[in-house]
Amino acid sequence: MSQRPTILVISFSPIARDARVLREISALAEIGEVTSVGYGPTPPQVVQHLQIPDSAPSLPQTPSGVLKLATRRLRSAETAAPAARAAIRLVGDTRFDMVVANDARAIPTAFAVAHGAPIWADMHEWAPEERTHVTSWRLLVAPLMDHICREYLPRCAAVTTVGGEIADLYRRRYGVTPRLVRNAARYAELSPSPTNSDGSLRLVHSGGAVAGRNIESIIDAVKELDDRFTLDLYLVPGGDGGAHLTTLKDRAAGCERITFRDPVAPDSLPTVLNKYDVGVYWIPPFNTNARLALPNKIFDFIQARLAVAVGPAVEMARVVADYGIGISSTSNEIPDIVATLRALTPEKVADYKRASDRAAHELSFEHEKQTIHTIVRELTDSAAN
Repeated sequence: MSQRPTILVISFSPIARDARVLREISALAEIGEVTSVGYGPTPPQVVQHLQIPDSAPSLPQTPSGVLKLATRRLRSAETAAPAARAAIRLVGDTRFDMVVANDARAIPTAFAVAHGAPIWADMHEWAPEERTHVTSWRLLVAPLMDHICREYLPRCAAVTTVGGEIADLYRRRYGVTPRLVRNAARYAELSPSPTNSDGSLRLVHSGGAVAGRNIESIIDAVKELDDRFTLDLYLVPGGDGGAHLTTLKDRAAGCERITFRDPVAPDSLPTVLNKYDVGVYWIPPFNTNARLALPNKIFDFIQARLAVAVGPAVEMARVVADYGIGISSTSNEIPDIVATLRALTPEKVADYKRASDRAAHELSFEHEKQTIHTIVRELTDSAAN
């Protein structure tokens, strides 16, 4: 084996825009030669990118694939998705020292191209209930995701996921013990910005303008608050052509304290957000992944050295409490959001921002990537540091 192991990363996503996979590749590239398989243009830090056609779905959405799902011929459906077939064809007979499968849908493909190489499954969320709020997904796709997890996770050489609660779910249902690689942002060399002397508080939210994220409630709550609160929103249009973003702008119309800003590249977010006071996020528990969410944006807020205000989502509320970086409400209802924000004072916010500053090293990707390096060394016997 060469001193630097060869690593295949499979992700059925536009990798160049996938913040978690980009960070994963950056850590892998420090100690190995990375080839990526996924949609879109070549991501940075890979030696080769095998591009899956955008027209190839990552689920078995063809008539024959849907029939396999409907009749529970799950084994034959494992690699029936056009994207899986394309990935297998693109990789061909090339051999790698290890293979990384991002999310459950990529795991059977990883086994099909690994030729016996060890496989690391990086589970970005709780796969069996990824989109169970969508009826067709719940009826047709959920059984396939459960089948893949049950059949393949115990055979993977390593499994990781994003939070402790989700790790416990994988442990209880599938008998595997995932390690944690949280969705932490890179460490940013920043200091907390001072709060305004007039007592006003600058709230901010960043992320996708996607239905179900409850951004409407943040807007409604700020409209009920007094004039010392402003809200800036850095929203990326969703896959609906920006329709939901337009709905949000209409909802905020007439409130001069709410401003929509142009979206910012992930690596630039902490620097841009640093001028604000409080990063805010409330998401209702419409499925297990929402209930246990610990998303990128929380870590962006921390690297920006902001106070953090969130709802009662278990993982987010735990980080906020454990590190003393902000407050969490008792529910996702607008009166509770209003009361939670109204209780903030500039003095409390300054304390929370200093706590974020103290936590920034531990809650950074530089800390998380050590787990990735350990996995590579274990799976490839690499002596790289």
